[in-house]
Amino acid sequence: MFHVMDVLAASAARRAAGLEVVSFAAGQPSTPAPAPVLRAVHSALDSDLLGYTESLGLTPLREAIADLYRRRYGLAVDPTDVVVTTGSSGAFTLIFLAAFDVGDRVAMARPGYPAYRNALTALGCEVVELDCGPESRFVPTPAMLDALDEPPAGLIVASPANPTGTILTPDELADLARWCDAHGTLLISDEIYHGIEYGGPDRPTSCAWATSRESVVMGSVSKYFSMTGWRLGWMLVPRRYLRGIERLTANLTICPPAVSQIAAIAAFDDESIAECDAHVARYAANRAVLLDGLTSLGIDDIAPPDGAFYIYADVGALTDDTLSWCARVLTETGVAMAPGADFDTRTGHRTVRLSFAGSAADIERGIDLLGPVVRR
Repeated sequence: MFHVMDVLAASAARRAAGLEVVSFAAGQPSTPAPAPVLRAVHSALDSDLLGYTESLGLTPLREAIADLYRRRYGLAVDPTDVVVTTGSSGAFTLIFLAAFDVGDRVAMARPGYPAYRNALTALGCEVVELDCGPESRFVPTPAMLDALDEPPAGLIVASPANPTGTILTPDELADLARWCDAHGTLLISDEIYHGIEYGGPDRPTSCAWATSRESVVMGSVSKYFSMTGWRLGWMLVPRRYLRGIERLTANLTICPPAVSQIAAIAAFDDESIAECDAHVARYAANRAVLLDGLTSLGIDDIAPPDGAFYIYADVGALTDDTLSWCARVLTETGVAMAPGADFDTRTGHRTVRLSFAGSAADIERGIDLLGPVVRR
């Protein structure tokens, strides 16, 4: 299941009925694509045929993505190592199909993004959930992997993570990459929230390819670049997987959306980056507003929100069934939240995820509406 989609549907029905909705549920920016992207798409619509492209993506886009890694991380990435995909969701499906067989064991953090677990299960893999709580700052460690009966075929990590917002330090990510290389485990590093970080140099992000070119790195224009609906992602892939992925994507989607590819080339220029960095500054202000508001309500058992735009909070003092509680809160107040059952199969019944990607005014209004429910 992916229960947040039910929350979004219920929110839409409530809005359609003319009732107030303040949404903390959606995992997407509330801003449009950068202005250069919008100009590029208008130009493409007027002048381009928008037919099929190369299955692995347009060469100018692959070059622009490779250059992003040079500018952001100081990494030399060959554009031919970049695979452009139909959203990062498409990238995960492709690498799961290319790298894993039925029965393979793949590890991931719990709490973690449910689509990893759901897609792997659908493909016949065995998901091994690593219990990542406050004691490990909600991030997986080599010690957790050492405790398994045998090394898994794959390990999925996310930094900044959904739902917790936690960031693996460069040393933590490097340690995991080295462990995976030493044990024949494919590291899949979900880095789609890169660029959305808080805490300055005390909370840096790192790319898995800084340590191991045997890992797979996931990226996307969805979050930092504010382009969720454009359905465009990418991955950096070890050469041994490229031909298999090319055959798979040619059969599954032929190519990523042409108009999105053409427009996304402009997402990486200086004007777009400046616009996106301004969004991150707004998220940082919203983060402070939401943290202060939740604390005022007595909700302070929270995962470290180092990056992304989520607060993952334990509300076990209020309910032992956040699936039902979130539905009731939405009905009574119009405040929409994502129940933790999506992200944690064991303790999600007592947690919720709240997004602060909207406006500060909406966050303040949501806190006001939650007050009577929390204090009753």
